Amino acid sequence: MGESTMDVRELRNCFGRFATGVTVVTCAHEQGKHGLTANSFTSVSLDPPLVLVSVDRRTKALPYMKDNHFTVNILRESQQDTAMHFAGRPQDPVPFEWDGTRIKGSLAYLDCEPWAEYDGGDHVLFVGKVVRFEYEDGDPLAFYSGKFTKVAPQQ
Repeated sequence: MGESTMDVRELRNCFGRFATGVTVVTCAHEQGKHGLTANSFTSVSLDPPLVLVSVDRRTKALPYMKDNHFTVNILRESQQDTAMHFAGRPQDPVPFEWDGTRIKGSLAYLDCEPWAEYDGGDHVLFVGKVVRFEYEDGDPLAFYSGKFTKVAPQQ
């Protein structure tokens, strides 16, 4: 199938068959703290410790990400409201508390300094060098086929 004839909605449905975790990527700027929900997150390298976040060019937080430190907050199963809040559907009351640029209660945190930025078509690919991280046990919030879901425990 050629690029010009590809059904973008069907391609998105195909991508959706890959189950992912859910993160909120946050940063601080002169105008305050900003964040966006992202499931396009992956580890890249252990040496040096690098991660990648893919950010839609239409996202309001995009300008604040450029050349800026950021935190990847890996969400728990109980943080669906937080994911929705940062996905452009503000929740009332606000379903989270800040701890610097971290979202309190998240399953894991990766504090990153900017490493590289790449053109990713309708997205910008931000690679960050992990400078601090924390994690704890718990169940992650997952996303599959356009919906939040749970990770089934191993038998």
